[in-house]
Amino acid sequence: MDIVFLAFILVLSIFLGFELINKVPATLHTPLMSGSNAISGITLVGALTSAGAEHTVLATVLGTLAVAMATINVIGGYMVTDRMLAMFKKKEGASK
Repeated sequence: MDIVFLAFILVLSIFLGFELINKVPATLHTPLMSGSNAISGITLVGALTSAGAEHTVLATVLGTLAVAMATINVIGGYMVTDRMLAMFKKKEGASK
């Protein structure tokens, strides 16, 4: 593809992502984070497929790096979501 077309898609996706995230109310951030974690899981499956395809050494190395980064993203996302959900739980022994 033409580099100008790819750069246009990149800039457009950055702009749209920024605008969409700014429009989300604070009460919807936890469900949005859970949805993002599901998408990151799909990314992890794609990275595993890329790493195991054995096309070239560079593709295998980049696929392995993608697996590592996607795994960090998934684990970190679930940790943040769990911490956010813990804020909504009632404390043990709290007075009414």
